[in-house]
Amino acid sequence: MKNKINAYFGIEELGSTIKREMLAGFTTFISMAYILFVNPAILGDAGMDKGAVFTATGLASAFGCIMMGVFAKYPIATAPALGINAFFAYSVCIGMGVSWQTALAGVFLAGIIFLLLTIFKLREMIIDAIPVDLKYAISAGIGLFIAFIGLRGGGIIVPNKETFVSLGHFQGTTWIAVIGLVATGVLMLLNVPGAIFIAMLISAVFGVATGMIDAPTHFVSSVPSLKPTLFQAFTHVTDINSVQLVVVVLTFLLVTFFDTAGTLIGLAQQAGFMKDNKMPRVGQALLSDSSAMVVGALLGTSPVGAYVESSAGIAVGGRSGFTAVTTGVLFILGLFFSPLLSVVTPQVTASALIIVGVLMAQNMAKIEWGKLEIAIPSFLILIGMPLTYSISDGLALGIIMYPITMIAAKRGKEVSPLMYVLFFVFVGFLWILNAPK
Repeated sequence: MKNKINAYFGIEELGSTIKREMLAGFTTFISMAYILFVNPAILGDAGMDKGAVFTATGLASAFGCIMMGVFAKYPIATAPALGINAFFAYSVCIGMGVSWQTALAGVFLAGIIFLLLTIFKLREMIIDAIPVDLKYAISAGIGLFIAFIGLRGGGIIVPNKETFVSLGHFQGTTWIAVIGLVATGVLMLLNVPGAIFIAMLISAVFGVATGMIDAPTHFVSSVPSLKPTLFQAFTHVTDINSVQLVVVVLTFLLVTFFDTAGTLIGLAQQAGFMKDNKMPRVGQALLSDSSAMVVGALLGTSPVGAYVESSAGIAVGGRSGFTAVTTGVLFILGLFFSPLLSVVTPQVTASALIIVGVLMAQNMAKIEWGKLEIAIPSFLILIGMPLTYSISDGLALGIIMYPITMIAAKRGKEVSPLMYVLFFVFVGFLWILNAPK
């Protein structure tokens, strides 16, 4: 069995081991396990059964991870995307008064379109068309974004009415994040294998020992029924019968399209998969995440996409699809061990996200900063992702500016036709997102 796994995933050829891939998969799972609890809380506000959403979240995540691992052979995990789930609940269901069943139907239709665009290789063409400097900016921008998520989740950075954000108060649960961050840095500098995961374990133990994290009273629980949400998306497709709902479908499509594209590019850069500015097996990766979006809608959850937290597993050394398969299996097991996962708080995962942000930010050194026509759109991507709290919005700012600066520098002929098309697509994308609801 060991030899078959090695041969299929090419683990040894990638300079890794089965043990390292499993540790990487576990690290990725621990970094993103919060979605099992956050997603039901958000979609529950839209009137959905939280138990069913919990199960749908775990199964949809597992399906996408295993597809990505077995079919695309990438160490990239998938799950219902944060941000778009909030749009689903608060903008579509609560704000527009759309039933959650109809909103799920919108996700399902967007997923079908997503799948067709993938089959006809349009998404692959777009990823290949993005210039190498912007790809480095996307990777580094995602690094800044996930570091910001870590700093915010750990309480090291907090909201401020006057300045938007400010330094948090170093007290209470913030010390869990601080201790984890210090432990991660020290262990990595000492070249300790699995430093990121060990540091998260240290911070979790510290939190439980000090009473800042409640120790679970039991470890195993039953899996909630899917019946309240299963196939509701399919049976309510006919509800998509107005211009407003068509716009909702397009929004689900566009946000997930570009969010996932940016994430895949950034993670592929981090792992060293990019070859001649192209991502090998990108078609299989895109087909995996778009299939997961369709399956997720049928099960009963908001759009599924590639997760930036996969970078934590990549940083540990995950290089093959076996990492993603491990994460997928853990999502299934996680459905039975939900009480144990309660100790994985945002403060525990903060250190991993911050350090991975440091590693991904190193791609900034590869951008041609001496050429302003490259520097301006690259900087907008870098700064846009964390400050808008959105990969797709940051990507939009840079892609829109790129042809403008290249034309101004009299290098317009070097811009591929597809990048000019993307200029108009992203202008339309931002218009749809900001159109009056």
